[in-house]
Amino acid sequence: MPTAKVRDLEVYYERAGEGPPLLFISGTGGDLRNKPNQFDGPLARSFDLLSYDQRGLGRTTKPDVPYAMADYADDAAGLLDAVGWPSARVIGVSFGGMVAQELALRHPAKVERLALACTSPGGEGGASYPFHQIQHLKGEARARRLIPISDTRRDAAWATANPDTYAQLVAMAAADPFAGEPGREMGARRQLEARAAHDTWDRLDQITCPVMIAAGRYDGVALPATQERMASRIPGAKLQFFEGGHLFMIQDRSATPAIADFLRG
Repeated sequence: MPTAKVRDLEVYYERAGEGPPLLFISGTGGDLRNKPNQFDGPLARSFDLLSYDQRGLGRTTKPDVPYAMADYADDAAGLLDAVGWPSARVIGVSFGGMVAQELALRHPAKVERLALACTSPGGEGGASYPFHQIQHLKGEARARRLIPISDTRRDAAWATANPDTYAQLVAMAAADPFAGEPGREMGARRQLEARAAHDTWDRLDQITCPVMIAAGRYDGVALPATQERMASRIPGAKLQFFEGGHLFMIQDRSATPAIADFLRG
């Protein structure tokens, strides 16, 4: 397994493709064992793509201590150092976008261009849906709560009209093949605690690299209005909406190519 010593962690990472260096920071609960993932899409065909399991998740160390967003950002910076990249393009998706904001603020020289996908700044700029408030929900109960939030078009009427598709979505969203692993629940809880405290709003105007904010028109997790506020706060930021919800990068085939074009510069 490819691992790197990063601060107090052994970080599991993967790398593939050719082109400009691109760091992909995953969302809540991200685990590279779940397939398909970022290495199965077009980014790995256009970039030297690097991604990893964040602290407390997957095959990376799971220290049972409080995590802060600054820790996640410093972990990302440390991984870039470990693989010998002085800087890189960066894409952060959902929670990964929160980490990417902190990375750009704490380590600006390491971020050449930044894509923020379906994420939020927190604070007065608006937070993403409070996942920490539904930690008690598991499996299908959690899936049924989140499906109409992830894509606001998939309300109760839609579920009734599309029972087979809805059942498939519930089954996919409820699946957690690694639920019983030691440290899995603790690491996920620590991540949600850090996520709940995320707030870059008052510092966003300090981001100096080129920024693209990409979002789904029907996202109930990272709200469209929040994307507009975030774009107004980051100097020169480009905002683009796509046809989809929180998973717009899968739902709208034009999304990832558009983000890739921006990241190539």
